[in-house]
Amino acid sequence: MKWARNVAIAFLLVIAVSSLLAGFIAPSGYAHQFRDLPDSPPSHQHWLGTDDLGRDRFARLLYGTRVSLLLAPAAALIATILAAVIGGSAGFLGGWYERVIMSATDLFLSLPWLFLLITVRALMPLNVSPITSVVITFALLGLLGWAAAARVVCSDARTLRNSDFILLARANGTSEFRLVTRHLLPNVIPVLYAQFWISIPVFILTEANLGVLGLGVSEPLPSWGSLLRELEGYAAMTSGVWLFVPLFLFIAVVSCFEFLVADREYAA
Repeated sequence: MKWARNVAIAFLLVIAVSSLLAGFIAPSGYAHQFRDLPDSPPSHQHWLGTDDLGRDRFARLLYGTRVSLLLAPAAALIATILAAVIGGSAGFLGGWYERVIMSATDLFLSLPWLFLLITVRALMPLNVSPITSVVITFALLGLLGWAAAARVVCSDARTLRNSDFILLARANGTSEFRLVTRHLLPNVIPVLYAQFWISIPVFILTEANLGVLGLGVSEPLPSWGSLLRELEGYAAMTSGVWLFVPLFLFIAVVSCFEFLVADREYAA
């Protein structure tokens, strides 16, 4: 399956580079309105036509892809760091500390955190600037999405705590700080790396759900959620197939991420 993995990586790289070069590929921008061309079909000037406000759909797709592909990894990094600190410390220290932390983690996992995220986001002002809404949305994703990864990290850290080389190092008088930095952390990094990649498609999907509900990135800055929101209603079903390009791209990108994660787990 090496060829399929290479195809998925190449596809994601092309999409990422295209989104980063959105200003050159689609110089009209995501917010400029062609007021004389609302809801126009694809043309040489507008490859995917325009929306009801006359904005170029292709430009908005590129910029929306950039938002998700740049900030979903940032949210995954926040969640992974929290999982490393909370789960790693619980597994390494053990005892009552581990029981308390894991009980709190189980309680956190029992909550429907997507609905918790919707609630927290809904309590915030809706008229915030687009940049602020981006930061708030993905910061919340990172701060609320650590619990599942923390359990995995805790289990791995607990196994390492009871391993022979850790017990030998502790018997030789190695300090706790050195045990963590020189023995525990290097062996936990592969687990953290896997959790990081697993979180990226999850956060992309979550942001899309928030965007469809109107609680994601604020207008006029596009995101996949706001682009998919345009498919609501019967009118989208009777329109041209170009309206579904964001949906097809969204499915392809998330599927590539999921395939890479599954392929890495199978190889391990």
